[in-house]
Amino acid sequence: MSPKKLAVIYPPPGMIGHLVSTVELGTLLAAQGLDITIVLGGQDDKGAAATASFLAEATAANPELSFHRLPNPTVPCDVPADDYVSRVFEFARVSGPDLRDFLRSTSPAVLIIDFFCYSALDIGAELRIPTYFFLTTCIASLAFLLYLPVIQEESTMSFGDLGGDLVHAPGIPPIPADHLPRSQLDRGSTSSKHFLALSEQLCNSHGVMVNSCRSLERRAADTIVADLCTFPGRRTPPLHCIGPLIKPQEEDSAERHECLAWLDAQPKASVLFLCFGSMGVFGVEQIKQVAVGLETSGHRFLWVVRPPPGFENVTGPDLDALIFPECFLRRTKGRGLVVMSWVPQREVLEHGAVGGFVTHCGWNSVLEAVTAGVPMLAWPLYAEQRMNKVRLVEMRLAVAVEGYDKGVVTADEIQEKTKWLLDSDGGRELRERTSVAMRQVKEAVSDNGESKMALLELVSQWKSN
Repeated sequence: MSPKKLAVIYPPPGMIGHLVSTVELGTLLAAQGLDITIVLGGQDDKGAAATASFLAEATAANPELSFHRLPNPTVPCDVPADDYVSRVFEFARVSGPDLRDFLRSTSPAVLIIDFFCYSALDIGAELRIPTYFFLTTCIASLAFLLYLPVIQEESTMSFGDLGGDLVHAPGIPPIPADHLPRSQLDRGSTSSKHFLALSEQLCNSHGVMVNSCRSLERRAADTIVADLCTFPGRRTPPLHCIGPLIKPQEEDSAERHECLAWLDAQPKASVLFLCFGSMGVFGVEQIKQVAVGLETSGHRFLWVVRPPPGFENVTGPDLDALIFPECFLRRTKGRGLVVMSWVPQREVLEHGAVGGFVTHCGWNSVLEAVTAGVPMLAWPLYAEQRMNKVRLVEMRLAVAVEGYDKGVVTADEIQEKTKWLLDSDGGRELRERTSVAMRQVKEAVSDNGESKMALLELVSQWKSN
């Protein structure tokens, strides 16, 4: 019996959202008979602390995967400490020699890299290892990245100078310039230059795997395949839509989260679920506005709240008294449940009592909501989330809360949008559209579905190399 072929996956360290999708990809590939090693590049102490518990859980839950950590290199001192995006790109770059040594010692059949690790493409080429990108974002984001050099060729202005002017790219809706990621607003910045280099490296790869399915983003996928997004003279990389890859539901156990038992007692599709990801932190005033809006809406709610800046070490009743309106928790007891820090998000979204989801528009969260058939209220916070919001609204899977880009979303807005989503004909239409999308994505990952077949085709190629 011939030994299994090895696939090495290289995600950016310190980024939980990317790591979640990477582990799911590794699990799927292992199920198809590949040996999988996930290599984590160097990172600073903050990044190591952020991922330590996740990696411990992932290692225990996925014994079929192996994890290899590269030594922590020194990032050049000219990268500002507050330029998080550039630092991630740079950590991947300076980890290159250690990655090269590891690849030489293991001789994998394929190398799969995150876009933050684009510098590893040259190492794969040097060692003659087929190298693919794995994008944890949507197909529309890939279309924009491929078209970025064309936009910059046509204008010398930075996106940050355009304000709300619309930026056009094939296959995706026009995007207000101020909705692009902050890391791309100044074309002279280090981070912006990294994204421009990334665009070129995408075209030099063996292909791009995206955590989405064609049926969900057909226009963007068709536009890429038709060679309408790449800079003239550049090759369009093969597109492989293999998603959605989302964390599976946890098996029922005695440790079932308390919020699920609370949901069991609520009527069908009656609860508004609010959760803003691992980095979704609001100030006290914004928390109070949300609380007032939820209370005055009269609707049931499940709200995940992270301690605001300066309150991280305050717990229990003291924290409640400081960040919520007086007696808010007592007045809403039974109708609402506030959970500090964390809930099993996918299990919550899959629960029949949930009728709507207020989300930061992180792509993992979007896929979980669509897979569960739950309509969204879009409240983007950072990175590409504002771009995702534009796309979700166009797809009629979400409506946006107003004020997220003005500094505060008011209590009146929370009340109005909650009632609209859960009570109105418009909300029911949104729910119906989301149900259609749910059927599309479930079909895509089923046996003989488009995403499942795309993945099997890639695995077959790698095994035959």
